[in-house]
This record gives sequence, C-alpha cells and structure tokens, in this order.
Amino acid sequence: MNQQQHITDRTFYFAVRIVNLCKTLDEKPGVGRVLYKQLIRSGTSIGANVEESQSAQSKADFVSKLQISLKEAKETKYWLRILVTTGIVEENKLLPLIKENEEIIKVIAAIVVKTKQNNSK
Repeated sequence: MNQQQHITDRTFYFAVRIVNLCKTLDEKPGVGRVLYKQLIRSGTSIGANVEESQSAQSKADFVSKLQISLKEAKETKYWLRILVTTGIVEENKLLPLIKENEEIIKVIAAIVVKTKQNNSK
C-alpha cells in the first residue's frame, strides 16, 4: 500500500473514531457538548481534504489540500488537549486517539515535504 492510500484510509478511520467520540460528548450535558462541534468539524475535515487531494488538478493543488488537512489535524490536536486538560474526558480514554492524530500529522507533513522536494527537481 502506498503512503497516499495509507493516509486516506487512516484519516477515514480516524474520522469515524472522532464521530463516535462526539456522539458520546453530545449525550452528556455541559461544555463538552459545545466543544464537540469544533472537534467534529476539524477531525472529519482531515480525511475529507486528504480524499480531495487525490483528485487534485495539479501538484500545487495536491499540496494545498494536504496543507489544509495538516491545519485541521493540528486544530483537532488542540481540541483533544482541551478535552483532556479540562477533565471533560479522561486522558487514558483519549490517548490512542491523540497518538493517532500525532502520527497522521507526521505522515501528512512528510507527504507535503516529499511532494515539494519532487517539484523542485
């Protein structure tokens, strides 16, 4: 499996996990119910932009879509940190999701760097 196909699948399943987390947050009263709206937007947007990059019209368009995805992944990291730091969700419950988010950030960043290097040759 090539790296681009791998990240497409990975971000899809990450989005599924975010949706399931947000369903849980929506069921509980309080601030988590408000924060989940931000988390679901950014957490599902990662994969949507990766998927869109697969139909890019140019290398520049491809990189642009992935950079948007990278920004969304970093925003998702922020919301997950907020949930943990405020005690809305226990850290041990979010740790696998946080680790996967960090890995996704690394993979997308690597694809962007590699694509830019290939364009400069």
